[in-house]
Amino acid sequence: MTKSISLAAAVAAALTSGVAMAELTGNAAITNNYIWRGVTQTQDQAAGQGGLDFGFGPGFYVGTWLSNVDFSGMGDGTEVDLYAGWGGEAGSFGYDLGVLTYQYPNTPEFNFTEVYASGSWKIISLGIAYTADAASGNEGGVYDKGDMYVNGSLDFDTKAGGISLYAGSYMFDNSSQSGNPDFDYIHYGASLSKGDFTFALDKNDIEGGNADNVRVTVMWSTEFELM
Repeated sequence: MTKSISLAAAVAAALTSGVAMAELTGNAAITNNYIWRGVTQTQDQAAGQGGLDFGFGPGFYVGTWLSNVDFSGMGDGTEVDLYAGWGGEAGSFGYDLGVLTYQYPNTPEFNFTEVYASGSWKIISLGIAYTADAASGNEGGVYDKGDMYVNGSLDFDTKAGGISLYAGSYMFDNSSQSGNPDFDYIHYGASLSKGDFTFALDKNDIEGGNADNVRVTVMWSTEFELM
């Protein structure tokens, strides 16, 4: 969720920066659990996150975002994202196209790169991401070239705050290969944003252990202009 907020901030920075102007913004967040596509990335522990976005007209942006992660249960690990894209609006329709690479310095075998596209109209948002490249250590594993993620949301502004109802489906290329287990899963959730705070409920259908438990997330985040 925080990563989505960061990307949204990048698009906003690009839209507000004119052809002869540029805007540099920063963002920071603290959350009790880093949930990405319905799955905890920190073994249900807290995370500190932050990023920088540079928008320049018309509609182009580049940025970086990072967070602590924990895939092994040892409590050590970092995710560093780098992205670039182009976003804009045509009447009531919004669009965003870009490329995003996920880098894990402590576990480089997990590195992968996606190309993504999303569109929004009124309260409806839809997006798709395709894994264009994966580190050699990923080949034959869960994450690999050809993976696809699709998602959608309904977003409302109410007196109580901003409400989002969302769902996504992660389809792994290796799941379709003979002899491999089915890694594919869906997830869904809801969030309420009020001021700098976001409260969320997330659920997925991954089988095994406690991966599919309902998770409650509380996050504080802020954005600020640097230039």
